[in-house]
Amino acid sequence: MGYDLYVTVCHPRRYTIILNTCLCGLLSLLPLLTSIVNALLHSLMVLHLSFCTDLEIPHFSCELAEILKLTCSDTIINYILVYFVVTVWGTVPLSGIICSYTRIFSSVLRMPSVGAKYKAFSTPGSHLSVVSLISQAGLGVYICSAFTHSSSKTAVASVKYSVVPQMMNPFIYSLRNRDMKGALRKIISRIPSF
Repeated sequence: MGYDLYVTVCHPRRYTIILNTCLCGLLSLLPLLTSIVNALLHSLMVLHLSFCTDLEIPHFSCELAEILKLTCSDTIINYILVYFVVTVWGTVPLSGIICSYTRIFSSVLRMPSVGAKYKAFSTPGSHLSVVSLISQAGLGVYICSAFTHSSSKTAVASVKYSVVPQMMNPFIYSLRNRDMKGALRKIISRIPSF
């Protein structure tokens, strides 16, 4: 989305040439392939671990950090792999987002019309709020599971990571709609503290 917005704002006349069908297909396949490689890599590493007894993971999803806590084997290589993968696959998209939004903001600030600036800033604001919501929730899951031994707190963080961003996504993107903004203002004005 960041690259699409970058091309839309910075190169609007060449949008259809730059973002052709082939590139859109590759941009859709890339996250899918990296997710598959990530899941396969961690699954193969977990297969080499040994577990002492029949254990039950207290989650509705199988979090890697919880599996590593239950093993009797040495997990130092697994943790090194987790930190390496998080560093590489977290840094590359983040640097792409920062680079594209830096160019978008510098391009928008050069626009002469205030209305055009407002319109151009509204879309990146929605996208950045969704990206920050998802990354904060994901970071919370892994930090929570690393520092706490309470399975219920980790399960709550996991639910927040998998449910809350998806529920907020349509709401955040619909805030650009005037009717939605009006309804939100009406709800907020009914609250006595506001």
